[in-house]
Amino acid sequence: MSKEFNIAIAGATGAVGIEMIQTLERRNFPIKNLKLLASARSAGKKLTYKGTEITIEELKHDSFKGIDIALFSAGGDITKEFARSVVDSGAILIDNSSVFRMDDSVPLIVPEVNPEDIKKHQGIIANPNCTTTIMLVAVNPLHRVKKLKRLVVSTYQAVSGAGAKGMDELRVQTQQALNNEPIVPKFFAHQIAFNLIPHIDAFNDNGYTKEELKMVYESRKMLHYPELMVSCTCVRVPIFRAHSEALNMEFEDEVSVEEVRAILKNAPGVTLVDDVANKKYPMPLDATHQDNVLVGRIRQDISCNNRKSIDMFISGDQVQKGAALNAVQIAELL
Repeated sequence: MSKEFNIAIAGATGAVGIEMIQTLERRNFPIKNLKLLASARSAGKKLTYKGTEITIEELKHDSFKGIDIALFSAGGDITKEFARSVVDSGAILIDNSSVFRMDDSVPLIVPEVNPEDIKKHQGIIANPNCTTTIMLVAVNPLHRVKKLKRLVVSTYQAVSGAGAKGMDELRVQTQQALNNEPIVPKFFAHQIAFNLIPHIDAFNDNGYTKEELKMVYESRKMLHYPELMVSCTCVRVPIFRAHSEALNMEFEDEVSVEEVRAILKNAPGVTLVDDVANKKYPMPLDATHQDNVLVGRIRQDISCNNRKSIDMFISGDQVQKGAALNAVQIAELL
């Protein structure tokens, strides 16, 4: 590859696609040519990159001729249809869908966690689930020093994680509720305005959802730790952007709050926000449009007597670090 790269973005008109364009510009990625791809109905529209309007082209199997890196945020079905065409063209596919995440031949990458795995790629690299990415940015620095044994996580996931329809539903229902109008859910299974829904993705026979199991299996793969014990409950909450997570972590060795703070203070991708005396702790409003994951509410788990368990709370922008930024960081590694 040359010092400047020909980049394609598939799904360029979606929320993550637009965020990818902005992230490439903000981080001054060395681009020679940028090709924006979307469905036929979006072809001909224009988006702006560095002050220049770029016409969106229809995504086709011959769209990747001369492309070095293709960033995909167009959904799993689109990835399945076009992945072979990308690889056969000589481009490297960085995919934001779940299609290849658990494929043993495809590296699953968070640059702050397992950058060395990128060397194993065979033309395709997978971007993890946003909740897993946000969690591991905060957990991995501690795991490398103390070795994680067990992880229990509860998530508070913004409606934008479900796309534009989820955001529209929250906006409409909030107005309806304030006006005492009847509310009929159309997108979510239940009313989301002024409510919590402990149900994201389909349920499995064991009672966990696919979203929850993604966090289990993706964490094990990226940490190269198949015996890691993880239990997760994923909850949709009525906010527009940025996911939060409550973490309970048990380590092999004793660990203190002071040690955790010292490790995380200089950890890549982490901003320590842990000053409860001044009411400073991670919140989704503060995490929105931030590259780093905010970490705070760090405390010893008082339910254990062995001083090996820590509780903390984190917030991260799932559109940015959870999707677009992570994909661009993978491209930077390449």
